[in-house]
Amino acid sequence: MNNLFYKVKLYLEANGKTESEFDDNISLQNDSDGNGDYIKTWNVDGLAQPTEEQLNALESEADAVEALNQVYANRKAEYPSVQDLVVALYDTDDKTAIDEKRAEIKLKYPKP
Repeated sequence: MNNLFYKVKLYLEANGKTESEFDDNISLQNDSDGNGDYIKTWNVDGLAQPTEEQLNALESEADAVEALNQVYANRKAEYPSVQDLVVALYDTDDKTAIDEKRAEIKLKYPKP
């Protein structure tokens, strides 16, 4: 459902709307019936629900956004904690170690 989310988000942005339109106006669903994800509810003021063709046109861009967000999530899971970063501010050796760790993680999870 992530890919549909990103396609809808890109559609909203391309039409002058924001992601905040999702809050109470759009719901996505998958009924686990083999038909995949779909837009269950669309109540965006001043913007018609996108057609399958409009959403499909955003496929590659949505894939890129989803891949980048996965990179960020992977990095976040392995980055040092905020507490470790605060301690490193006061200890040069810790700061060097933190910088090296971040560099390793960035190499492990490069941006697409």
